[in-house]
Amino acid sequence: MARPVELTFLGTGTSNGIPVIGCSCAVCRSTDPRDKRLRSSALLRTADQTILIDTSPELRLQALAHNISSVDAVLYTHAHADHMAGFDDLRSFNYVSQARIPVYADHFTADLMQQRYAYAFEAPFPFFGGKPDLDVHEVDGPFQVGGLDVVPIPVGHGRWTVQGFRFGNLVYITDAKVIPRSSLELMRGAEVLVINALRHKPHPVHLSLSEALDVIRKVQPQRAYLTHISHEMGHAETLALLPAHVEPAYDGLTVTVSDQTPAG
Repeated sequence: MARPVELTFLGTGTSNGIPVIGCSCAVCRSTDPRDKRLRSSALLRTADQTILIDTSPELRLQALAHNISSVDAVLYTHAHADHMAGFDDLRSFNYVSQARIPVYADHFTADLMQQRYAYAFEAPFPFFGGKPDLDVHEVDGPFQVGGLDVVPIPVGHGRWTVQGFRFGNLVYITDAKVIPRSSLELMRGAEVLVINALRHKPHPVHLSLSEALDVIRKVQPQRAYLTHISHEMGHAETLALLPAHVEPAYDGLTVTVSDQTPAG
């Protein structure tokens, strides 16, 4: 039986966020709340689990804004600061649950995390909440989180390979520039595709808007949402350019899909 999966966009901005420090462009000065973008991360909810995708530098603010008091697991796409720098705030969830949190990442990301935050992986404290207490699971293929099937989708991001994820009918990809054919095959048939689209102009390590639309045409989801958006694209003006089934995501947007991959 299919179960609903609910994805909430906690942050949809690029590494600078919006507004950008010191910038007075129209998007940074916009009064449209959809143009206020924290660094990219998301929350996945099923009937019995709450799963965090990345820990952005604004994790504390995101958790407070969305009344997130506990998480059952964390999935990391990669170790760049705008996707991991909120790592230390995981200790608040340890305090609430009085338990360790399972974390899932590929080997490269897990290794960088344990180097960068070595203090969290030294001798455990005799209490929860003083530092993040995590059980790190290195993944290199499909895995399960509490019964939820998760399929990693490797994509190119500069010199790094980073991970997107498929949860049944939902595909979530951020910070992609190159999507191999094998990864496109893993994305096909999704009801909802989340894909990064940085700006109109080409960028060396991120998909541009036209490149993201090309991926959407190849995958042919029923609905697509753009994320990891810079201050070079305002929400309203970008929405006006898009096909009816594509729209820019914004902080706080929630979408719901089935976690069951369609047959055939």
